[in-house]
Amino acid sequence: MTTALVLFAHGARDPEWANPMRRVQAEIRQRLPGVTVELAFLEFMAPTLLDCVNGVIAQGARKIVVLPMFIAQGGHLKRDVPELLEQLRQQHPGVEFSLSGAIGENEIVVQAMATAALEFAGL
Repeated sequence: MTTALVLFAHGARDPEWANPMRRVQAEIRQRLPGVTVELAFLEFMAPTLLDCVNGVIAQGARKIVVLPMFIAQGGHLKRDVPELLEQLRQQHPGVEFSLSGAIGENEIVVQAMATAALEFAGL
């Protein structure tokens, strides 16, 4: 089964906002060259999650892991994203979808942010 990883970020009006997300995408692609890794946005930027998922399905993906690149769970991740995934499941019944928690809630990320904060503060 071909798997695609979709890094799902909020989006912003400033195109430079997405640069850190693109760096994460590039790093994952470098580490796993055989895996499809795409970047999608909730608003303000393209592609949307729907467009991105339709694209990877057209390329043959049959399992799609959506990884929210959010600091924490909020209204979008609690309501909007599950609704989007349900819509995609109905449109593509032969595709397996999974949604992870917000990346910022992962302990590795929490520890990395704490380390960076202490370093920036000179402590």
